[in-house]
Amino acid sequence: MSMRRENETLSTTNLMPKNAGKARVLLIAVLAVIGTICTLVVVAVIRTKNIKSGAVNAEKAAVIDIDEDAADERLAEAIRFKTISYHEPPEGYTGEFPEMQAYLEAAYPEVFKTLSKEVIGGHSLLLKWEGRNESEKPVLLLAHQDTVPVIEGTESDWTYPPFEGVIADGYIWGRGALDDKSSICAILEAVELLLRDGFTPERTIYIAFGHDEEISGVDGATNIVSTFEERGIRFEAVLDEGGFITNGMVQDVDRPVALVGIAEKGYLTLSLTAEAEGGHSSMPPPNTAVGIVSRAVTKLEDHPFPARLDGAALEMFQTLAPSMPYVDRMALANLWLSRPLVLKEITKSQQANALVRTTTAATMLKGSDKENVLPIKAIAVVNFRILPGETAESVTKRVEEIIDDPRVKVEVLGTASDPSPVSDTDAPFYRAIEKSVLEVSTDEPPVVAPYLLVAATDSRHYIPVADNIYRFIAVTITPEILSGLHGTDERIAATEYIRAVKFYYQLLRNIN
Repeated sequence: MSMRRENETLSTTNLMPKNAGKARVLLIAVLAVIGTICTLVVVAVIRTKNIKSGAVNAEKAAVIDIDEDAADERLAEAIRFKTISYHEPPEGYTGEFPEMQAYLEAAYPEVFKTLSKEVIGGHSLLLKWEGRNESEKPVLLLAHQDTVPVIEGTESDWTYPPFEGVIADGYIWGRGALDDKSSICAILEAVELLLRDGFTPERTIYIAFGHDEEISGVDGATNIVSTFEERGIRFEAVLDEGGFITNGMVQDVDRPVALVGIAEKGYLTLSLTAEAEGGHSSMPPPNTAVGIVSRAVTKLEDHPFPARLDGAALEMFQTLAPSMPYVDRMALANLWLSRPLVLKEITKSQQANALVRTTTAATMLKGSDKENVLPIKAIAVVNFRILPGETAESVTKRVEEIIDDPRVKVEVLGTASDPSPVSDTDAPFYRAIEKSVLEVSTDEPPVVAPYLLVAATDSRHYIPVADNIYRFIAVTITPEILSGLHGTDERIAATEYIRAVKFYYQLLRNIN
């Protein structure tokens, strides 16, 4: 009996295919892969579903009694003063800063009667609104009085003359309308209204209006900061210019977005210099000085800094994710899996690319002054906007490594600045900004999102005296309006200027 069973067993085994073991292993592997994929999909879907907006709740603000026409006219008058910053001022130019400040004192009498005033660094203004509670850290509002020049030869291209402060077609026109006299006047309008309403802040409010922001703030902001340091004053928060409310400008988000800068990139300009023997262009060497420098620039353009999605940029995309289409939301909710694909997509856009990498921009090139003369010296100028996590020193070192040519001398041109720290989006002041934006919304409430500012502002000078620095103007812009910033036909919509006044009014109440 036992012998027959053994034979039956052997006979059954002999009927199995020779590769049955391999097939079983392959089947198990396939099932494992399918199981892993299913698990990843389930995890990705759950993480996507769990993305929620962290926005605060805010009711519409009560009606604020503003004489809007008079407020518009006060901004228009401020625009009429030529407070231009020049790197190389025309002979005899001093700027109309004292005249504009005298006008502001007359236009906002309660402000200058109640707040103390100092003039610092030549023409910068520092105002102090004493609070009731000395134990509360003060806050600081910034804006700047100066403007960039009008591009020479373009005056006739403006719809209205750049320094006439014309109010027409629903806009207030002129150089400084958006950058940054609207902030100055909106702050002063708000404080004047609050004083009229009998409001006294709980914490002390400082207001600083620099006069040379457009040429790096070396006399204005730096001297104001030195004053604060000497007096031992440190701020809970600082608010300066920076982001705006955008509509239709953030890809895949079909509602307004209020971009609040929580950090700004660093700034570095390098000169690349090569020297060679001069001579006639009919007998050139294999490489002229221009050729050597050009090759160095090409190397830099061919080797961009690596893209990184972290810090302020990451916070921005994660905040916007709930307002994006499902596929985008899933990708941003699962960066542990999708980060390379997300970065590849982001860097396709010129604007978004600047948020995730240190940018390289060759801006100037000089060689010989005559077409048939070999240059003795050629110089290229390259500007870098530095991503937080890198420094001017680390960028310079990498540039030297990429160029790798002893014939090219790399030097820092002008003043460099490292990126700012990233400010806290859970801090009470940030939440007050968010609440105030929503309270003064007149149409669809915007998504309030943190943002990495790719330009430079006076606020970078205040890092030593501030816990958190934010950069935002409560004004809705379009690409056309944005093009007027430092360009032709700078203007601000009258309705948006009034929104900015109401924003500062609400903010000063909300932080107290």
